Amino acid sequence: MLDGIFTGLSTAVMPFNLMMVVVGCFAGTFIGMLPGLGPISAVALMIPITYGLDPSSGIILMAGVYYGAVFGGSTSSILINAPGCASTVVTAFDGYPLAQKNQAGKALALAAYSSFSGGTIGALALLFAAPALAKVSLSFQSTDYFALMILGLTAVAAFSGKGQVIKALIMTVFGLMIATIGTDTTSGATRFTFGSLDLIDGISFLLLAMATFALTEVIMTVLKGEHRKEEEQVDMSKLGSMKLSKEEIKEVAPTIARSSVFGFLVGVLPGAGATIASFLAYGLERNLASVKEKLKFGKGALRGVAAPESANNAASTGSFVPLLTLGIPGSGTTAIMLGALIAYGIQPGPRLFLDNPDVFWSVIISMYFGNLVLLVLNLPLIPYISKLLIIPRPILIPMILFFSITGVYLVSFNTFDIHMMVVITLIALFLKLLEFPMAPMLLGYILGGLMETNLSRALMISDGSLAFLWERPLTLAIISVALIVLIVPPVFDLFRNRKNARGPEAAINEGEG
Repeated sequence: MLDGIFTGLSTAVMPFNLMMVVVGCFAGTFIGMLPGLGPISAVALMIPITYGLDPSSGIILMAGVYYGAVFGGSTSSILINAPGCASTVVTAFDGYPLAQKNQAGKALALAAYSSFSGGTIGALALLFAAPALAKVSLSFQSTDYFALMILGLTAVAAFSGKGQVIKALIMTVFGLMIATIGTDTTSGATRFTFGSLDLIDGISFLLLAMATFALTEVIMTVLKGEHRKEEEQVDMSKLGSMKLSKEEIKEVAPTIARSSVFGFLVGVLPGAGATIASFLAYGLERNLASVKEKLKFGKGALRGVAAPESANNAASTGSFVPLLTLGIPGSGTTAIMLGALIAYGIQPGPRLFLDNPDVFWSVIISMYFGNLVLLVLNLPLIPYISKLLIIPRPILIPMILFFSITGVYLVSFNTFDIHMMVVITLIALFLKLLEFPMAPMLLGYILGGLMETNLSRALMISDGSLAFLWERPLTLAIISVALIVLIVPPVFDLFRNRKNARGPEAAINEGEG
């Protein structure tokens, strides 16, 4: 192992490969900032460029583009509420409110620090534990994945405001319903397509996210007449301090550590990816928060920015575990990279670190250098990046519309997606006016497909019996945790309400005595 690490280190520190890291990170960050494009588009654009390169250099370049795009995707989420990629949707929940409070600089700096920490922890874990983690990921069966998705759905409370739990549950069910549109992966039957060939593949998450966040936010701004308020625009253009106080560092440090480890472990699971990791980490962090801190989530909580940014970067690194050690893509982006490796004549799998140690270890070691480059590259650029807020809203709003629509179109090159995005935007606008939260719908959509697929497999294995829920110890443990997360908060709230109700009565009795 040490020989392999030294071989990878000598390959990674070659001047040309270091340049590939810098170029990849810069290109990925820039593409990631454009709403809708994301890491898949970014890596796909790099494939023709890498054909003439050495395999190690080519994969290092694409890896740099990958986590660079995830790193840069938070910028548009925070500044204009238009997620740069799917894994940074959650960052907008608290990042955009911070920008509205003239704290854009702090939000961007925190996102940079959290991304660096998550990526670094993920890279170190990947360096020392890749072979062992591959065995762990293989031990997960369909029943365990289904239980994990159930646990994820219990985080729905994290995306609802006070008194909005019922609305959040309704929106979660709505998201689960949308996830069923298209072709059933188990039977191959088409569902809810209404005879349209354009709906056979279902509705893409990117389309759904852009419609419910970027476009809906733009239309809400126009309806409220805020696009004409120059005074508010002046306030919004203030960058604010980029420094975090000691209290704020103490507040977010445990969050970054927890979310980085959690995100990496989720990323290791084939098919999970950075998007699910960011949603689950945000939900976990809110569930761990105190009652007062929970009220801050969705309104500009620092932990609400730190959790998803740490998790999605750690998960991006973790997704290389199944790719390099098993030959199984852990996400859509690593699926493209799998094709690139095969095109180079390299077969990812258990023998990769024996047959091609220079490729295996150089990619892993380059990730640490890449995260360092991203931090050095992005922090000085924050004052310039935040100039997006100074652009007058009559100009900014058409730009957001253009990038959102173009980003969705460039994924499929199908005008039907644009029509569908308009329809979803109108529905989301109606629901938002009724104060329904949008995030639970996205959570239900993301987890719905994986949950249904793994439930079908689990039922087939157990001959239609629900005994699979308690036959495997790991499945039973995850289901038990889900029940605890679901039951404990309402019980605490009930006891708290009773205590508060008894308080005035006790005071009156003491006064009479």
